Parts: sequence; structure tokens; C-alpha cells
Amino acid sequence: MRLRRTSDYERIASAITFIAGHVNEQPTLECVARQVHLSPFHFQRLFSRWAGITPKRFLEVLTLAHAKALLGESRSCLDVAGELGLSSTSRLHDHFVTLEAVTPGQYKSGGEQLIIEYGVHETPFGTGFIAMTAKGLCDLAFIDGDDVAGHLAELQARWPRAVVRCDPGRTQTPLKRLFGGQRTWDRPLSLYVSGTNFQVRVWNALLHIPSGKLASYGQIAQAIGHPRAARAVGLAVGANPVALAIPCHRVIQSDGGLGGYRWGTVRKQAILAWEAARAAGEGNPRAPKGARRKMPR
Repeated sequence: MRLRRTSDYERIASAITFIAGHVNEQPTLECVARQVHLSPFHFQRLFSRWAGITPKRFLEVLTLAHAKALLGESRSCLDVAGELGLSSTSRLHDHFVTLEAVTPGQYKSGGEQLIIEYGVHETPFGTGFIAMTAKGLCDLAFIDGDDVAGHLAELQARWPRAVVRCDPGRTQTPLKRLFGGQRTWDRPLSLYVSGTNFQVRVWNALLHIPSGKLASYGQIAQAIGHPRAARAVGLAVGANPVALAIPCHRVIQSDGGLGGYRWGTVRKQAILAWEAARAAGEGNPRAPKGARRKMPR
């Protein structure tokens, strides 16, 4: 089962790369299907099942005009976030999340008396490495290939005195909450992160960007009261230790360009399209009875 899911994501990633590189050409369904060695019918079924939207709808999401429209809408969202304050106890948009920063003393101790449990799980966006403490999720990263040992070494280097142990049963819970489509939770998803005061302010601001919306680095800088710090915001966004839960993927360039992403721009495009489908209320539709021969313009 794991191999099938991984293969599906790899095919979707390949299709996304091709579509993104040929947006102006408006490629047909047949053309994209050929790139992933599937018939148009099976490609349409696979893509719609995975993304919750058709390849044509995804093509629209990738356009510059769509990105600019979302940036305009996000301005008011961030204004509201500024009025509410960026405290860790704020009720946030699509996930009820609390963010607690590691204190200087805790950081200096290197995680002494801290127990960190980790697991490796398949997600809609490839293999995910997840780690958590009693205080909350402290690490969520996408790993390509079999680089579990490499990411585990990074985790242990950050917390040299912590007890780090594998417990995929425990880390399955936050994974279900992030990908299971559950909107109402009986308790918040807690994050326990280490960063500078500036980084933590940026990460809190990111939590106020709703699913399906975007913000620019400049808008985030404005929201945290440092309007000239867009470049510093970009560095803080790139240092986000908890993928998806802190939605750094929702930050793009002011001109609508995608910008970078710590876990790969193709994955960023995939996540944004996946969220756009759910934000639009399209859910996860049944596979179509027949494939369209073209993606309508």
C-alpha cells in the first residue's frame, strides 16, 4: 500500500511540474497524461482523486491572475490578525492551533529531560517525518527517498540531550488531524518550536492565513509591524520547522510568483492546489465516469 501511494504522488508531482512549466500553452489532458505514461481516463481519475479537483481546475489555480487575486484578499485577513494580536492563544482560521516557543533556558539545556517521539508516515505529498513532545508537535518535514536517518540526525543535533525514540502510533494522531479533513477539534493542535522572537512572530502571523488564501512576504512584514523587513520575513518563513501546521507554503512573492519552499516548489504547488480545492468546497469528488478529451480553456 505504501509503494502505491508513493508512486501516485510521484506521478502527480511529475504532472504538476509539466503543467506549471506550460501554463501559457494550456496543455490538453492527453498531453499531460502522456508525460506520466497514463491514459487520459486514468490520469483524470488519479488526479481528481488525489487533488480533489480536475487537472483543468488545477491549471487555473496556477495562473498569475489567480495568485494576485488571492494576495488582494489576504490583505484584509492579515489586518484582522494584527488587530487581534499575534498571541499563541488566538483562535485561528481553518485549524485550532496554539504555538508555544521554547524558552532560552530550555534551548540552552539542549532538551534535557525532554522526550521526543517520531514517526515516518505517507502523506498526500510524499513521505513525512513527524516528531512531537508532550507539549506539542516540534518537527514536520517532507523527506525524499529514504533519508530518514539524515533528518533524524538533524533532530538529534537540535536536541542533543533529549531522549529521541520512534513511536509511529503516537505521531499518527497529528497526521490524521492535518490530513483527515476534520474541521472541529475538541482540543487545539499544539506546536512546540524553537526560534528567535522575530521568527516566532512571523510563524504566528502565518497561522492567520486561511487555507486557500495567500499572502506576500511584504504583507507578513506589515502585519508584524516591520514593513521594511520582507527579506528577513523570507528567511524566517524558510526556517519554519513544522510544515503545513505552520503554513509557510501560503506565502508567495508580491508579483504572484511562487517563490521558494524548503521542501520543494513542486510540493508547494501541490499543497496550494490541494487546499484550494477544499477551500472552494469541492471536497474529494468521485472519479468521473468518462475522461474529458481536453482540458477546456
